[in-house]
Amino acid sequence: MKSVAELEERLARPGFELIEMMKRLEGDIMILGIGGKMGPTMGRLAVNAIREAGVNKKVYGVARFSNPEERAKMESWGIETIACDLLDPEAVKTLPKIKNIIFMAGRKFGTQGCEDLTWAMNVLAPAYVGDHFKDSRIVAFSTGCVYPLVPVGSCGCTEDVIPSPVGEYSQSCLGRERIFQNCARKNGTEILLYRLNYAIDLRYGVIHDIAANIMDDKPVDNTVGYFNAIWQGDANSYALRCLEHCANPCAIMNITGPETVSVESTALKLGKLLGKEVRFKGVPGNQCYLNNSAKMCDVFGYPSVSMDTMIRWQAEWILNGGISIGKPTHFEVNTGKF
Repeated sequence: MKSVAELEERLARPGFELIEMMKRLEGDIMILGIGGKMGPTMGRLAVNAIREAGVNKKVYGVARFSNPEERAKMESWGIETIACDLLDPEAVKTLPKIKNIIFMAGRKFGTQGCEDLTWAMNVLAPAYVGDHFKDSRIVAFSTGCVYPLVPVGSCGCTEDVIPSPVGEYSQSCLGRERIFQNCARKNGTEILLYRLNYAIDLRYGVIHDIAANIMDDKPVDNTVGYFNAIWQGDANSYALRCLEHCANPCAIMNITGPETVSVESTALKLGKLLGKEVRFKGVPGNQCYLNNSAKMCDVFGYPSVSMDTMIRWQAEWILNGGISIGKPTHFEVNTGKF
């Protein structure tokens, strides 16, 4: 993958299981907050799966669309776009009532100093959406950061672990979950809370951040020594397939790779592939955001792209001059301050 076009095409390649699901799924699909990092390729993936399934189904993408070029690209892929500010309750009420909803809207980066906006985006918008789409199935994006920090030997938090978020961003994400749970309780809506840990897209992600530091001759921060991650194409496919697993009360599913990955070993592999010396900083700790994805693997199978493949692809991307979108993951932060 030497270009953005090749990368986006690879991310939007549907597998057999997703294509078959589109044959079974009743109703159209709407992706709320499609303008983020994952949304555009998820919309394209859905369109491609519907086309290959040979069924008649629309994919709607909703966002503010501050970038007209990005909106035009989505339209060219077959996504029907609708401009809407999800913080405007009257605007939300004008959206067509679609049966299948993927809720991706949220705010993380820049929370520090603008906590009020983070809470509004992560709590108020879900309340407006939950009420308007009370008769829909909703897959609501969340994060593994709602769980407590755990030691590496714990094998990660399962869905049964009681949330204990650290910092205002993570607390607001639990607030989003609680709002959707309340909507499910009062309206009977079928919802799945999709707790994602670190999607990998080559233009951003934990592996990208580590590789970028190595290429820039900067030390890799090893303070938080372990992480989970999953190829974005797999994460998007699982999000769409989760529409068949929405439930009342809300279902919960951790979405991430099955490996507990060492920052140090990842950096050393990247250094070898990039032909660069690797330096580290920070004192490795034993408290990390780690999710156990056994339930996901049991329901959907193992991800199609392994960690070793993602590391190799990331090195090739950087060596070929691949772009970065400039949004660091802050994987080295375990204080909840983003």
